[in-house]
Amino acid sequence: MSFFKKFFSKDKEEDLNKGLEKTKSSIFSQITKAVAGKSKVDVEFLDQLENILISSDVGLDTTVKIIDRLEAKVAEDKYLNTDELNSILKKVIIDILSENNTVDIEDFDPPTGTHPYIIMVVGVNGVGKTTTIGKLANQYHKKGYKVVLGAADTFRAAAVDQLKIWAERSSSAFFSKGMNTDPAAVAYETTQYAQNNGMDIAIIDTAGRLHTKIQLMDELSKIKRSIDKKYQGAPHEVLLVLDATTGQNAIEQAKHFTAATNVTALALTKLDGSAKGGVVLGISDQFKIPIKYIGVGEGMEQLQVFNKRAFVESLFS
Repeated sequence: MSFFKKFFSKDKEEDLNKGLEKTKSSIFSQITKAVAGKSKVDVEFLDQLENILISSDVGLDTTVKIIDRLEAKVAEDKYLNTDELNSILKKVIIDILSENNTVDIEDFDPPTGTHPYIIMVVGVNGVGKTTTIGKLANQYHKKGYKVVLGAADTFRAAAVDQLKIWAERSSSAFFSKGMNTDPAAVAYETTQYAQNNGMDIAIIDTAGRLHTKIQLMDELSKIKRSIDKKYQGAPHEVLLVLDATTGQNAIEQAKHFTAATNVTALALTKLDGSAKGGVVLGISDQFKIPIKYIGVGEGMEQLQVFNKRAFVESLFS
């Protein structure tokens, strides 16, 4: 049984392959051309590989790490042809993702033993944060979980209304105190609502942008403390949503949000619209935060749990 058949449905495999087409074209088709006709990894190829990875927003530090490990593996495994090089590269990349606590999960299920499970979602406006929340809620609903969405992004015009629409589309409960209210109070009361109404999962939206970094840190810290005050140990997950099409800018966003709060997981959106899917590797490696979800299309079903092996197999397919 192939890897994909074991872990992925045919539709999910197709969505992943289509979603990564631009990245595959920009990275791995170039690698194939660079290695064509070679019987060993030489300095010329390594220089070309470095340029390919950096241009795809893998990032300099992660690129150097990949190249160093590739050199060591090639010396050890006596590289002979393109297929063998691809196999070595796949192993190097999977190892790097494994070191960053990225664990392969097979489906949309919260960890057992925590009820309700509280997720606080952070990220700048425009990255697909609200859409990701809606798609995630839809997946949980399909699994039979009772979900409430909390509208703690109370500053941006229409943010509350957008989340309410996604609550309806995903058959989730919705909690709001309206616009221009205290986000920390909304988070506290959403948690309370989840506890009092037998919800399995509460997903709390937060403001995408505040005027200064200090204000961002203060606001997110306040929201997190408010949730913990109502439910000790919560939120159980702080999910940072990043737009893969922004490349290195996504890494800058990750710096700000990881400084502001204890981010525990990442969601990378819009991979289908980007040739810069290498940023997935750079972000995970730089921040040592596991990637949990990827968006590979606009459809409700096109938010996928991130499986590092399926991701890397698709890149090299």
